[in-house]
Amino acid sequence: MTPTAPETVTKYPAEIAAENFTDAAKAVDRLEELYKAATDFLCDEFMQSMGAGEAPENRIRAFYPEIRFTTSSYAQADSRLSYGHVSTPGTYATTVTRPDLFRNYLIQQIALLIKNHGQPVTIGTSETPIPVHFAVASRPDLTVPQEGAAGFTLRDIFDVPDLSTTNDDIVNGTYHAEDGIGPLALFTAQRIDYSLARLSHYTATNAEHFQNHVLFTNYQFYVAEFEAYARAQLADPKSGYTSFVSTGNHEITTADEEIPEVAKLPQMPTYHLKRKDGKGITLVNIGVGPSNAKTATDHIAVLRPHAWLMVGHCAGLRNTQALGDFVLAHAYLREDHVLDDDLPVWTPIPALAEIQIALEQAVAEVTEYEGYDLKRIMRTGTVATIDNRNWELRDQSGPVQRLSQSRAIALDMESATIAANGYRFRVPYGTLLCVSDKPLHGELKLPGMASEFYQTQVARHLQIGIRAMEQLRSMPLERLHSRKLRSFDETAFL
Repeated sequence: MTPTAPETVTKYPAEIAAENFTDAAKAVDRLEELYKAATDFLCDEFMQSMGAGEAPENRIRAFYPEIRFTTSSYAQADSRLSYGHVSTPGTYATTVTRPDLFRNYLIQQIALLIKNHGQPVTIGTSETPIPVHFAVASRPDLTVPQEGAAGFTLRDIFDVPDLSTTNDDIVNGTYHAEDGIGPLALFTAQRIDYSLARLSHYTATNAEHFQNHVLFTNYQFYVAEFEAYARAQLADPKSGYTSFVSTGNHEITTADEEIPEVAKLPQMPTYHLKRKDGKGITLVNIGVGPSNAKTATDHIAVLRPHAWLMVGHCAGLRNTQALGDFVLAHAYLREDHVLDDDLPVWTPIPALAEIQIALEQAVAEVTEYEGYDLKRIMRTGTVATIDNRNWELRDQSGPVQRLSQSRAIALDMESATIAANGYRFRVPYGTLLCVSDKPLHGELKLPGMASEFYQTQVARHLQIGIRAMEQLRSMPLERLHSRKLRSFDETAFL
């Protein structure tokens, strides 16, 4: 006979009754209380079990806290706002993790919901168990052993991550509520915990360091430029920036502090120029390829950034372009394929006016070209993104014809992926690239080909991205989060 796990009684933390709130800050206080009680319970029980080296008598379980909201009115909220309200009467809910990390975001979203509908939110315990791996994630003194390393079968006692309930059905528009309760937010608690763990692994920095404005690049040179800019800002007491965090969570608060070198860089080295309000700038070097671009944006999206921009290098496709010219994408030809199952290729990825204007104004400000003269150094048009770095080696009749028919002016391996995932995750996006080669015109990316103009433009490129982010930071959030990113039946939370 096959042995079976003994039947056990489940042990839970002390129950805290659900309660209605009309004060958003107090609602989040209760979320933090519930989450702390649940995770402290799991961590304490886990330590006791590991210390004993044998399975406890009871199964151990705790649940994520939940926000629940019900309205019976069809009265419309302010339609100028793309979030903060539900579209039809009913009951809506979302599970919550790390309310301490998302405190400001949760207060803002809950306050809008209460204001726009005149109804309270109910804060209580959900029916979704917290996996022990996620409960101990914020405790550096605790590590969940691999299966078989403990003196008992872990999943017989504790809940573990369950991929069958960790998915992107809500953001992909494929979610169907079997119980009739609609989603209140784009991501469930377990989906967020999954990404928080992945972010720490891929970037070697903690989630709390990430800022609301994210720059992606595929060029390591920008890291040194970003650190130099950060040190200059820390030397200026009027800059508003408070610290700089490098890979490995090394944080400095003054311009002359040293940053120790890390023994091994992570897959996506990440750096944060922080402000107290979280509206600083994060730079992620995603490296080359659409897979990395998707991975980074899949996980950063759960942090609900206010905008992300790609500031990388590309191949110029027009003979009139010069190395070092800028390309402002206003459309994307998607041949990256990594998002085909999540976002069909027939889905248009519109240019966002607020982002486009900020980028164009930043180029003009940094380069000191204005109006018609901007055309000397910048083209606006379609950027093609592919999944083959050596596309030049293929028969050119097919690729070149498609590029010509699409009116593409530049080609890279990341921009359309980042823009498409921004569209998919409702995160404002944009692209400003720098031409580093022109393979169709005999200028390949080879050593010694960089001109003085190209080197000057590269040095300016990151400054333009930073300046654009600083302009977006001054923009009201309701204006930046355009309604064109929202579907017919959206979640109330941004």
